[in-house]
Amino acid sequence: MSISLLTFSQKRETDSLPKNINDYIFVKPGDSVVIQLQEIKLLPKPKFNSREDIRYYLWFKKKVFKTYPFAKLASERLDSLNTRLAKIQSKSKKRKYTRLIQSYIEGEFTDQIKKMTTTEGRILIKLIHRQTGKTAFNNIKSLRSGWKAFWYNTTANVFKLSLKTTYNPATVNEDFLIEQILQTAFLDGYLKAQDTKLNFDFLEISTNNKSQINVEEYKQMFSKYKSKRKNKK
Repeated sequence: MSISLLTFSQKRETDSLPKNINDYIFVKPGDSVVIQLQEIKLLPKPKFNSREDIRYYLWFKKKVFKTYPFAKLASERLDSLNTRLAKIQSKSKKRKYTRLIQSYIEGEFTDQIKKMTTTEGRILIKLIHRQTGKTAFNNIKSLRSGWKAFWYNTTANVFKLSLKTTYNPATVNEDFLIEQILQTAFLDGYLKAQDTKLNFDFLEISTNNKSQINVEEYKQMFSKYKSKRKNKK
């Protein structure tokens, strides 16, 4: 069911970096920064190495905001499905109900998911693990094993994405950025919070990381895009 959200097409958005970065702090080496936090805020402000890094962070933030609602709803649908299936005794009726829910989700989200970029697809796979407690691969396996070959051929291989990708903010920089964006958005009321089904303490992770934002991989990615465009010209 969750993997019904991972259908892509070649019609993807063109990435561009935002220009409004005035609400963020540029911390230079040797600077001392005092930040006044609101009483309800537990997380420190993110720290950037340059003003340019803020633009990449905002670009990535847009990706997270776009994909999170899909992962959140996938978790809600999966919880509802499991609750309902626990009350159904007949195996044939369970299969029928599962197919009904899967078809409903496909019709609900397919058109929107088709336009996602590769980066958004990767974030979505990670967020599905965050919200459901199971990787995209295991969600497929538990619902309808026959989907595995189809989704690998049409989604994972085309976009070079692994359906077994896990979510670990403590050790993976991209996952730390995702979680930092989510937690901040939850506190500010920009996204409706849904607890993760994974076991980690982000406040501790953020403290250990000193809230340092690392966007080097995205800077390199955009650099490659620019090189390809020049070569085409």
